[in-house]
Amino acid sequence: MSDHEGTSVTVRAEDPQASPGASGVPFSEAVRVWTRVGLQSFGGPAGQIAVMHRILVDEKRWVSESRFLHALNYCMLLPGPEAQQLATYIGWLLHGYRGGLVAGVLFVLPGFASILALSVLYALFENVGPVAAIFFGLKAAVLAVVVAAVVRLGKRVLKNAVMLSVAAAAFVAVFFLDVPFPVVVACAALTGLAGGRVWPEAFAVVEGHEAKDRASSTSPVADVLDRSPPSHTLPSSARALRVIVVCSLLWGAPIAILFATFGAEHVFTEESVFFSKAAVVTFGGAYAVLTYIAQQAVERYGWLRPGEMLDGLGMAETTPGPLIMVVQFVGFMGAYRNPGPLDPMVAGVLGSVLTTWVTFVPCFLWIFLGAPFIEKLRGQRWLNAALSAITAAVVGVVLNLALWFALHTWFGEVDERHVGPLRLLVPAVATVDPAAIALSAGAF
Repeated sequence: MSDHEGTSVTVRAEDPQASPGASGVPFSEAVRVWTRVGLQSFGGPAGQIAVMHRILVDEKRWVSESRFLHALNYCMLLPGPEAQQLATYIGWLLHGYRGGLVAGVLFVLPGFASILALSVLYALFENVGPVAAIFFGLKAAVLAVVVAAVVRLGKRVLKNAVMLSVAAAAFVAVFFLDVPFPVVVACAALTGLAGGRVWPEAFAVVEGHEAKDRASSTSPVADVLDRSPPSHTLPSSARALRVIVVCSLLWGAPIAILFATFGAEHVFTEESVFFSKAAVVTFGGAYAVLTYIAQQAVERYGWLRPGEMLDGLGMAETTPGPLIMVVQFVGFMGAYRNPGPLDPMVAGVLGSVLTTWVTFVPCFLWIFLGAPFIEKLRGQRWLNAALSAITAAVVGVVLNLALWFALHTWFGEVDERHVGPLRLLVPAVATVDPAAIALSAGAF
């Protein structure tokens, strides 16, 4: 039944739900695994990517190391939560559109349910003290997951001094110079393209599906995907057009209906339009767009009071799912406080669902549209050099996230100061939390 531990490749013919499809992975088993991934997706993108790597590459061996990194690099280039898009990509790779939908939805669903429940409690009691106490230990432990992810990814990517230099430069650019994430990625890609021409052995760290990848893979699933790519992974203009039409309708139709029904000034219409805009500019994940969303939600729309955005971020940090789920809390509170003729709680739930919908439908569009073309480019040496440099830069960016997270977990106050072009995050020593440090150290 299984050629390798955790990888079933033979199924009973009488079980239609266990059909393995072109990849050889039973769909029913994939559903169970994606449910497991979704329930364990704590710790922001770094921790979530580490969980997927451990389960999909190390344990199940459904995808090879290079294919995982190839997909990750593409997802890092996209707006939106890269971990959720990576799950969607691999789900699509194994089982086509239904696999991508199941993987992407199950990645979001546990966090959606958790934040919806916490938002209801927040709205009813205006006090998240009990909730914060419950998740205090978890929040400190999550930091250890993020740090471990930096170490794990760094070991696999930072294989020479060149890649170390790229990672260090990315960290300095993001942490000290506050350079936008898309700029860091673009510079890394250009560095990889140029360096790959003059020094290919130093830059082509992320290999393609050539001899090295085949030799390192002992998985029948990965071998099948490399030898005989499923038809849905091959580029098709007709299929791409259908994806654009279907996803655009799913994304735009609710906005048009809300506009026609309630008008442009209604909170549902405003939320659907605003978070649709945010969905296409969230390069670098939730932290990159947090300031923009907080400013608009507080100052322009009045959905939140000052400081409440951090409460929502705390919920997103301590529940499974992407950190961008903080927008669900914003959507809930905005509709709860501006319900119109509806019951406030009903309006809040509807606002929460609407915000989540317009945030994540674009994620499926980017994957289903672009993944076949990205798969076609696997093995191209020039692309591998560029993606290797991007991956190294990602290590630096994730290290920045880990340090940011550590400062805000271990200290009650962190000041931002500027010395010339440098941005410095200076914690208030008096606000140190020894318990949080001890819990993080123990978890690590």
